[in-house]
Amino acid sequence: MKVSVIIPTLNEERTIGECIGRAKDALEFLGFDYEIIVSDSSSDRTAAIARSLGAKVVFPDKKGYGYAYLYAFRHASGDIIVMGDGDGTYDFSEIPKLLEPLIKGEADLVLGSRFKGKIHENAMPWLHRYIGNPLLTWFTNFFFNARVSDAHSGFRAFKKEVLEKLKLSLEGMEFATEMIVKARLSGLRISEVPINYYPRIAESKLRSFRDGWRHLRFMLLYSPAHVFLIPGAFFFLFGIFMMAVATFGIRIFYNPGIHTMIASSLISILGYQLILFGIAGEIYKSKHGIGKSRIADFISKNLSLELGACLGLTIFLTGFAYTLYLISNWIYSGLKELPLLYHDIIAFFLLVTGLQTFFFSFFLSMLSE
Repeated sequence: MKVSVIIPTLNEERTIGECIGRAKDALEFLGFDYEIIVSDSSSDRTAAIARSLGAKVVFPDKKGYGYAYLYAFRHASGDIIVMGDGDGTYDFSEIPKLLEPLIKGEADLVLGSRFKGKIHENAMPWLHRYIGNPLLTWFTNFFFNARVSDAHSGFRAFKKEVLEKLKLSLEGMEFATEMIVKARLSGLRISEVPINYYPRIAESKLRSFRDGWRHLRFMLLYSPAHVFLIPGAFFFLFGIFMMAVATFGIRIFYNPGIHTMIASSLISILGYQLILFGIAGEIYKSKHGIGKSRIADFISKNLSLELGACLGLTIFLTGFAYTLYLISNWIYSGLKELPLLYHDIIAFFLLVTGLQTFFFSFFLSMLSE
């Protein structure tokens, strides 16, 4: 078994030596064949120090935390890859902790959890420790059921073979989230071990709000059910409920009128459109191999172009027939008695949702095929 330790660096001349030394001591103690790869974008002596200690130094042709790893993966020859920052915040002598679940066959990806271990004084800013990391980790668990305590730990280990399954591509800080999300969607086993986290010596390269948004943005793009379907279902059902309340004059905490009817119809149409977006997103995810989708499987098996188009036409023709009924009553009255606005809104609602369903059926068929 061979272990490849990959360390991305950006001006870490003050700490890279200790990181490499601790990694070598740990792996030599275990008796494993190993290599240490420093993926360097520095302008200081980081690369020279790393070479003097026997590390292989590679120079990515683009900047970015994720790209530094993607570039280094091409040069790694180990059966297991260990990731760790070169700023002195992680203790590379704890590598055996990361390797143990992999060697025992208990996990495919192992995370070093700072929150299960010890965060030393001044190692993590208050904003990151109590708000940023916990909140983003919560989103990761909520959206993808990752069941981790530290989604953004930079100290990790995994079997090299999983790289083919993950198909990692992001080049920024959100690379850390991409790895966990794709591992979860691919059905890989994720395990955590407690680690120590120490204060960094050099200046931090993190940009809290920018990097935090990039993590969240990635998760949202991979979660069409949470971004579209759930809000859409809420808006649609709420709008239908309020339309019924307004139509039948049911008093709730106020007397609903025509303005409630208009607003509710628009909310329902918005919700229905979001539901359609969500279905399209789930189909897209499934077709591009981004995890399994029960919604996509159900629709693919049960909803054909013809069935969707017929459903859309049925809703549209119902609205059209109702519109003709209202117009005929108006004509019969000698163009004197206009239909109630409530009825007009119901008719237009049926017309719009029918057309949405009809055209979306064609779009969904194109997307599926």
